Amino acid sequence: MAFSSTAFAQDQQLPVVTAAKPVVREIVEDDEFVGRFEAVDQVAIRSRVSGYLDKVSFQDGALVNKGDLLFTIDQRPYQAAYDAAKSQVDVAKSLLEFSKMQLDRADELARTGNISTATVDDRRREYLSAQAQMQGATAALTTASLNMEFTEIKAPLSGRIDRRLVSVGNLVQPDSTLLTTIVTRDPIDFYFDVDERLYFSYARDAKARGGSMQEGAGGLDVEVRVADRAEAVFKGKLDFAENRIDNATGTMRVRARFPNADGILQPGMFGRINVPGSLPHGGVLVPDEAIGADQDRRIVFLVDEAGMVSAKPVRTGPLLDGYRVIRKGLTGDETIIVNGLMHARPGTKVKVEMVTLPPKTETAGLQQ
Repeated sequence: MAFSSTAFAQDQQLPVVTAAKPVVREIVEDDEFVGRFEAVDQVAIRSRVSGYLDKVSFQDGALVNKGDLLFTIDQRPYQAAYDAAKSQVDVAKSLLEFSKMQLDRADELARTGNISTATVDDRRREYLSAQAQMQGATAALTTASLNMEFTEIKAPLSGRIDRRLVSVGNLVQPDSTLLTTIVTRDPIDFYFDVDERLYFSYARDAKARGGSMQEGAGGLDVEVRVADRAEAVFKGKLDFAENRIDNATGTMRVRARFPNADGILQPGMFGRINVPGSLPHGGVLVPDEAIGADQDRRIVFLVDEAGMVSAKPVRTGPLLDGYRVIRKGLTGDETIIVNGLMHARPGTKVKVEMVTLPPKTETAGLQQ
């Protein structure tokens, strides 16, 4: 009885630790990159004709549709040029009709021998000259009509417009004066860079999926988070990678595309993108707090049925659903200490309280 009491007292004095079996399930490891959002299409609005700005027809920062009127250049000089060109067409047309009548009359007289061949040739030359004048006048009218049309500057695409950069009354130079810019809103692109090692890994996985990196790795699903919105995850797909490695940086630029119907994501905004870094495989997951350090190694403390503690070196991977992926060192059958590591020493005995780890931790959404 005394011996039993002594054993019970010793057991009560053992340090208490919490232990559990690792989470074992099929996983796809993620890699994280920092990148920037860019508009799918963007355009700098400039005038094709010179003149003084007469009217601005939009509100700064508004959404505009393709074809909406944005700016109007003073139309009076171009209207005058159009009217002059039109009058020249009328003159050329009347001259052409008269020369045609003269040529027809000369041809009639030539058949009866009442006019010389030289005169008929002169009439034909005058008619051909009138035709050329008509073509020149028509071309001048077309140019004047285009210039008149260009005085109304319209949106070439739908999107969100910037502020006006030139005020009414200022002189606008053709093809040089920047008036404003327009960027598309939905969808939006996200660009980031991957190094050569990761590119080879992604390229192999893309080939296994039946696609290629340059064509978006077969439309691989990705997620992105932005500053101050850790709880919000935006889902999109890879859709493009450049066709060469940059010589200066040794990286390749990759693009993902995201729907943006509500317009929250803005061009120029930074984000962190999570890209599946492997094909689906069986994975072992443990809480980060269960992993200790021994100089430059990462270790996990195991406990057997008798309560004896041992250390196991492991190679860790990324966070997934709030857990750390163990790439090497554990099979998933072990019992690991998840709480109370400060009391655990290899070769010592502890009192174990078993728990079951949930498939996903409550902090999974904040892991990044």
